[in-house]
Amino acid sequence: MAPLVVGDGDRELLEARVRSRTVDARDRQRARLVLMAAAGESNRAVGRAVGMHHNQVGVWRRRYEAGGIAGLDDRPRPGRPPVYGHDDVLEMVRLVTTEAPEGASRWTCGAVAGAMAESGVDVSASQVWRIFDGLDLKPWQTRSWMTSCDPRFWEKASDVCGLYLDPPANAVVWSVDEKSGMQAKSRVNPTRRARPGTPNLQEFEYRRHGTAVLFAGLNVHNGEVAGWVADSTRSTNFVEFLSDLAELTPAGLELHCVADNLATHSTKAVEEFLDEHPHVFLHNTPTHASWLNQIELFFSILQRRLLRYGEFDSVDDLAHQVTAFIENHNRTAAPFRWTHDGRPLQAA
Repeated sequence: MAPLVVGDGDRELLEARVRSRTVDARDRQRARLVLMAAAGESNRAVGRAVGMHHNQVGVWRRRYEAGGIAGLDDRPRPGRPPVYGHDDVLEMVRLVTTEAPEGASRWTCGAVAGAMAESGVDVSASQVWRIFDGLDLKPWQTRSWMTSCDPRFWEKASDVCGLYLDPPANAVVWSVDEKSGMQAKSRVNPTRRARPGTPNLQEFEYRRHGTAVLFAGLNVHNGEVAGWVADSTRSTNFVEFLSDLAELTPAGLELHCVADNLATHSTKAVEEFLDEHPHVFLHNTPTHASWLNQIELFFSILQRRLLRYGEFDSVDDLAHQVTAFIENHNRTAAPFRWTHDGRPLQAA
């Protein structure tokens, strides 16, 4: 096959496209194809080099021969032209960003297409999806979020982070909380362990044996966890847990406990306990800011590694396995690396 004839002006432009990092990949591919064809390479050799079938290489050779550089551009595709315009696209965006669908709680592509049809615009649900996909607009998705309205948010956050990063001298800092609603569940049929090519197989049907509550504290200095399982989150259980932490605290040291704003943490019984133990101090996180409580990190580990897929024949079995998990965790415990200093994050 004779080499493809390329003019000097075209060659400079094609070589610039091949070197460019900003042109579309398909334009770079076609420019390289033409240059290789001009060097006398066969269609099969060019196809292997650029990742294209040799028959398609022949198509683009002929397109260049017939139209030059302009022949390498995509031609208009066949099909019915769109029956909507720029203003119609803006109307679709306005619908999903300012209004709720009639009789429903969220928009779907079909609902948007139906609403547009009522105003005389014929657009399919699939085309609505393509339009929204190009705009990175997903009105059918919902993401939960929560903002703390605590007027003392930064004061409390700085206090908690200060305990993590620079605790008082002669003091022990614990992060404490309850993990409620732990379910003792067992599968009707035993779980089949993983094999090559097959994950663990766990039956959907299960039996309930009751629930339990874990009172736990994380020593932020060494990462060790102390905890015991109870039947409820009542205030007397919380006071008893604080008493246990006070007993674990060496003589002469203060005990600082970080806790959330659960009602059982501020009852009369808790206040009386704090009055009787002047070396024990309770530090509350801001409202809706449980992420500031380091014990939540351990609860996440417990949930993922034991509770989510665990099987428990009774509440006592659940308590035994949770206690064993804590003991095993403490064998290699290490403090979490806390980086947030309690100040507002600055924009980059």
